[in-house]
Amino acid sequence: MPGVRAGRPGCQPRLEHLMDANMGGVWAHGARAPRRGIVVAAAELEAAAGNSETAKSTVYELDFCSRPILDERGKKVWELLVTDSNGSFTHSKFFPNNKINSTELKNAMAELLASRNERPEKVLFFRNQMQTIITRALTGLEIGPVPSRRCYRLMALLEDRLENVYKKDPNFSEKAATLFVYEMGAPEDLPDALRGESWSFVQLPLGALRGELEEVVRGNAFGSVLDLESIGIDVNDETLIPGVAIYSRRANPLAAWTNGLELAAVVADTERAFLVLETGVNDRWKYGAYRRTQETTEEAFAWETAKQEIGGLHFLTVMMDEDADDVAGLWLLCDKRPPNV
Repeated sequence: MPGVRAGRPGCQPRLEHLMDANMGGVWAHGARAPRRGIVVAAAELEAAAGNSETAKSTVYELDFCSRPILDERGKKVWELLVTDSNGSFTHSKFFPNNKINSTELKNAMAELLASRNERPEKVLFFRNQMQTIITRALTGLEIGPVPSRRCYRLMALLEDRLENVYKKDPNFSEKAATLFVYEMGAPEDLPDALRGESWSFVQLPLGALRGELEEVVRGNAFGSVLDLESIGIDVNDETLIPGVAIYSRRANPLAAWTNGLELAAVVADTERAFLVLETGVNDRWKYGAYRRTQETTEEAFAWETAKQEIGGLHFLTVMMDEDADDVAGLWLLCDKRPPNV
């Protein structure tokens, strides 16, 4: 299939097509408005982090949950664990299980903010079971709580602490481990403002993709970047990264609305023969359909397999058409599940 230029002037890397599809069969023209908290101001751009590993971030990542450690009463202790998207600090505070409420969390966060003399713009958290307590605590501090699976620094920190902190504690108990399960519902119809006209499975070497993401960092395109080191994915500039390209004559407005979502992942659902856009923690949307044949099923399966073979790394891009020289939006994503901690 023909290539699609998605490059900066003078660079022109080519997106290799894997499969094309028309989106008309899945976009619901009578779809209800997006649920509150999913779509925000269309013109909002995500602030890009600096190159320094220790640069301060305006985005914190928070977990508040029980740990596989027992106190003197034989009850599981709870931990507040906070870092930022750049990993510039780690804050930990343990709680007895009879002190688990929004007031205790609010007070603990207030102490942390006072000690750091800063206030984040928003705080991401992935544990939807704790959403009520976390939301009340952060709202009381006038900080925006954001349910999100993009807590990559936090997830890596939890994996490290499981091996180097929790398991080395004399009161560690395997039986007290928290089994984390996402409650993923059936995909819903996507709001009209987020509809494209057609789409393709594509792939691009990471080196070329990095060049495109520079436009996002500069503010010349909507989108978001990832610190691959924080995710722990071993890739190089030659690694082919699978992606999905969305085409629309209204590419800029579509990219702006898409940027208002807390994007998590794009998933190829071969059983239903359509793409699923996952946002927030467990929201799922019907994102694009394809005609079910043996060939298209195999191509969709191959795309999903390629994504999983590089740790879930993939990208989503919005363009005017296949021959556009510039992208309107580009999001580097990682389909990663939190550890069972």
